[in-house]
This record gives sequence, C-alpha cells and structure tokens, in this order.
Amino acid sequence: MSTAEFENIAMTVGITVLIGYMMFIIYDLAKRSNAGKFGMSILFFALGLGMLGFIIKTVIVEFMDV
Repeated sequence: MSTAEFENIAMTVGITVLIGYMMFIIYDLAKRSNAGKFGMSILFFALGLGMLGFIIKTVIVEFMDV
C-alpha cells in the first residue's frame, strides 16, 4: 500500500467519523435545549447543510474525475 492510498483511505474514514460525531453533537444539543421535534429538524437541517455541501462536492469531484 502506497502512502497516497493510505492517506486517501484514512481521510475517508476520518471524515466519515467526524461527520457522525457532528451529527451526535447536533442531536445532543437539541436534546439538552429541549428543542422538540420541529426544533431538532431545524437544527439538523441548518447545521447539516455544511456537511451535505462537503459530501456533494466530494461526489461531484469523483464523477468528474477532477
């Protein structure tokens, strides 16, 4: 396994774990603030847009082979 392959795999796994942890933080924030169902959905939508943008960018780059 070359260094580039290891870096690619490590970054993919690391970003996936980080996104999962951020989702847990958003969930915990909503629970601690007693946001309710609507408030929790707004929190996940607003704070999750950044993560969604990163995921979409990654998918587009992979399809375009840039």
